[in-house]
Amino acid sequence: MPKYKLVCFDVDGTLIDNVKFSWQIFHDYFQTDKNKREAARNSFFNKEISYLQWAQHDINMWREKNAKKNDFFNALGNLRLMNGAMETLTELKKNGLKLAIISGSINIVLEKFMPNYNEFFDDVFLSKIYFDEHGNIIKVEATEYDMEKKAEALRLIANKEKIPLDKCVFIGDYLNDINVMQEAGLGIAFNCTHDELKKAADVVIEKKDLREVLRHIL
Repeated sequence: MPKYKLVCFDVDGTLIDNVKFSWQIFHDYFQTDKNKREAARNSFFNKEISYLQWAQHDINMWREKNAKKNDFFNALGNLRLMNGAMETLTELKKNGLKLAIISGSINIVLEKFMPNYNEFFDDVFLSKIYFDEHGNIIKVEATEYDMEKKAEALRLIANKEKIPLDKCVFIGDYLNDINVMQEAGLGIAFNCTHDELKKAADVVIEKKDLREVLRHIL
């Protein structure tokens, strides 16, 4: 019987390799205005706008570039699924664990590399862009559960699934994962270059193979 009941994953740098921030990859690909991006980022961190407003602002910059769905897929050319990702998810499901995503990433990243991700994950917290049949952006649902709010998402999922927090695992790679990692019963810093996150984690995995998490969870 596994000790843990719920495993939550970050996306960029955890489930998906060769990326730190997917938003940055799209900005670079669409060649959006760096000054406008920086101004919006500063406004968020200065608490002048909400996370949702920041996300909406950046997505509107892609709209202005007439970005199509295929363009987003093309922008992801250098990314790939993390080593061992599918085997890890399959093994966790086989052992009856609930799986979730808590990430500031965007659904189109997972759609490209794991089109059936909804079959694996019971709960998904990430930003979503919807397209019409011509590939135009028609709707955006930006997650507010990034940064320090990732911990809140974990609590919401645990409550919904009726799982105590000490039976929950979070796997991530970046500084915005510190709070949620401290909230979880087991925090795994995976593919991480930040000492602050490593200190907050219960387990640090340097090897870029997600199967390494299994022995700590199962």
